[in-house]
Amino acid sequence: MQHLTRRQILATGIGAAAAAVAPAAAASSGARPAPQRVLRIAHLADTHVQPERGAAEGFEACLNAVQAMPDRPDLVITGGDLIMSSFAATKERTKTQWDLFTRVLRASLSLPVEHTIGNHDVWGWANPEQYAQDPLYGKKWACEVLGLEGPYRSLVRAGWRMIFLDGTFPRPGHARAYVARLDDAQFAWLGEELRRTPAEQPVLISSHMPILAACAFFDGDNEVSGDWQVPGAWMHIDARRIKDLFLQHPNVKVCISGHIHLVDKVVYNNVTYFCNGAVSGAWWRGNYQEFGNGYGVLDLFADGSCANRYVTYPWQVRP
Repeated sequence: MQHLTRRQILATGIGAAAAAVAPAAAASSGARPAPQRVLRIAHLADTHVQPERGAAEGFEACLNAVQAMPDRPDLVITGGDLIMSSFAATKERTKTQWDLFTRVLRASLSLPVEHTIGNHDVWGWANPEQYAQDPLYGKKWACEVLGLEGPYRSLVRAGWRMIFLDGTFPRPGHARAYVARLDDAQFAWLGEELRRTPAEQPVLISSHMPILAACAFFDGDNEVSGDWQVPGAWMHIDARRIKDLFLQHPNVKVCISGHIHLVDKVVYNNVTYFCNGAVSGAWWRGNYQEFGNGYGVLDLFADGSCANRYVTYPWQVRP
């Protein structure tokens, strides 16, 4: 049995008294207790893995940086465009890219991971005459590699509903081009998922292309015509009906995306939209405008609030 000295007894008593007084003091001062963090997420968008420019090593360096954080994340969410591009690539080139991505992920990541599919992960749409009959055509290859039953889904983590959207669809009248939107079937599914989610359960939405973003205006010379013109392939062209749906479900709290390789935060109708840059920076060629290679660190709290910051990691451009 341990015997306490008089000094230890006094110190213990003072500490206990202070602990008892602190909540009462906070209550009397009107201060609200800090929200409880329930999940920390590393959001890795636009990895664009390829054999060239050391992209696989860069992806590995990013994963190492994420896991070396003193207060490291509980979960990794990839933000789409996992490989450099399969949209117009041959089958052999696409396999090379996916093999590199999966090799690095399996060897270097010990955290749980959930995936979002991007437009660069869709195979063969630029050459439908050649590949449309292949069982891996379109989004099927990415789903197979990533172990997904389909390109969009819903799950629950730490009390939060997480919905992963697929926003890449053919542009009407242009079979070889895409536009950022949800088709009617997915939009109906999203509405039903939100309807079934308890009103007190906060919701996170992950999409590759931003539903709403300010940085899309700076991705290129979108003002050279004298009017701002943001292409429908850069930001959801159906953002209006999506935000109208969110208005019916106030528990939709946060949307995360990549695609633009720039970083911003937009708050609209009490929904916070984060665009979280790119692991690959300017496609492994250095900074893209003001932003270097990095990832988002997103904290989710029990009360439905969130916090996000963009973190860069050391990487030297390779020829």
